[in-house]
Amino acid sequence: MSDPYETTEQHLERLLRCALNSFDLSDSTVDRLGTALAHSSSLHSSHHSAVLRRETYRHTYLLSDGTTLTLWELVHGGARETGEPLRHELYDDEADAQIAAARLAGSFWDTPAFGDDTLREDLEALSILMSVPPVPLPRMYAPDNSADHARRVLRRAENADRPGAATAGLLRAAFAHHITQIFGRQCRVDGQDAGFTLYEHAFLLLDGSETSLWEVEHTATPDGRHMCEVYDDEHAARRAMENRTRIC
Repeated sequence: MSDPYETTEQHLERLLRCALNSFDLSDSTVDRLGTALAHSSSLHSSHHSAVLRRETYRHTYLLSDGTTLTLWELVHGGARETGEPLRHELYDDEADAQIAAARLAGSFWDTPAFGDDTLREDLEALSILMSVPPVPLPRMYAPDNSADHARRVLRRAENADRPGAATAGLLRAAFAHHITQIFGRQCRVDGQDAGFTLYEHAFLLLDGSETSLWEVEHTATPDGRHMCEVYDDEHAARRAMENRTRIC
């Protein structure tokens, strides 16, 4: 249910202000939200463990043209007892929210080792074995505003050696794309847990050719925040992960 003391305008302003990734929302989505007349919010899913608190909220807006628009809010942080501040992320696609929630899933480090280093080493080995990616499925390209998707992937990249203007210009001709998770792993970096995920964003261009962006999402940052890096090829993306961890 919505807060009866908060207008839709106030609700949207607060949501966009709190979200770490509000810049990822497409311009068309932001423009449509500007016409919202009413809204309704509900808890969609939640996960609570000894180390992780994660909740997903569904916010649905009634727009002035009679249509509706839904935003998915991911709220996450440490368990309540830790006092760690919560982080907020926003998505206009449920699948994107599910991927973001999946990367926050607790690792084997959540399991108490009772001071037994052997057990911790066994769990580490099991984590490595389970991180082997499955055989990739054939690409199923979907024509879904792919040029805008490419623009948003490039815009959220924080690495200095991200693809430049030439790649951005090439991807303006993208009319279909396919996203594949290539790699996922939890590691210890500087004494803290960190998650790494590698995605291939494959694009089909108007001339029938294909090209890809390789996106690394990780939390190997000083404050544990989520960071996105984008590369032109898989080798560069994997080398970046190795440089971050020295063990992945």
